[in-house]
Amino acid sequence: MIIERPSSARGHVRTGWLESRHTFSFGHYYDKAWMGFGPLRVINEDRVAPGAGFPPHRHANMEILSYVLEGGLSHQDSSGGGGVIRPGELQWMSAGHGVEHSEFNASQDAPVHFLQIWIQPDRVNAAPTYAQQAFEPADRHGAWATLASADGRAGGLPIRQDARVLGTLLAADEVVDYALDAGRLYWLHVVSGEIEANGRPLTAGDALGFADEAGRLQLTGRGTGRADVLLFDLPH
Repeated sequence: MIIERPSSARGHVRTGWLESRHTFSFGHYYDKAWMGFGPLRVINEDRVAPGAGFPPHRHANMEILSYVLEGGLSHQDSSGGGGVIRPGELQWMSAGHGVEHSEFNASQDAPVHFLQIWIQPDRVNAAPTYAQQAFEPADRHGAWATLASADGRAGGLPIRQDARVLGTLLAADEVVDYALDAGRLYWLHVVSGEIEANGRPLTAGDALGFADEAGRLQLTGRGTGRADVLLFDLPH
């Protein structure tokens, strides 16, 4: 089964300093048909005004990934983690038995544009932890790079779930493949740009879910510039 999630169908929330697009139900946006996909619970595309952000708030038992597209995102948490996340970097905070954190635009002049991703962990009430990793764009040009994986065994950040988060950057006519296993779930999210996925045209914010599907997923870059694409390989 292939599930389509067009960008235009996502939830949309706007406040004075925040504009968010929600792939799945979150906060003020609720749709019982879109509560998540396997352990993938949240993909929020956020734009935060200069100098603004999320004051200290608490999370527990969630793997939280932040992926910055433009600008800088300043993070502080009660586990001792903190810093500024820039484009090309991924931040991981495992909330464990409970952690308080804040996120603010690191600039007083320019907005920050980022994805926040939540994955439910495979264990509960572990100790909170934090890490941040930079990824060379050249390693993703026309190829998959592992950005996060189960306890870091396959590379990338060491999330607490039997999952892999992969990324690629595709110029026009560049092709990457991924083998689908019917015993796994897959969620494909176009961060920016244009691609075709097994012949289906997709643009920024569009997503496809794959359940009980086997065979080859082939992505082809389209349009100008490079498309930025994430793939989540998840337990069923």
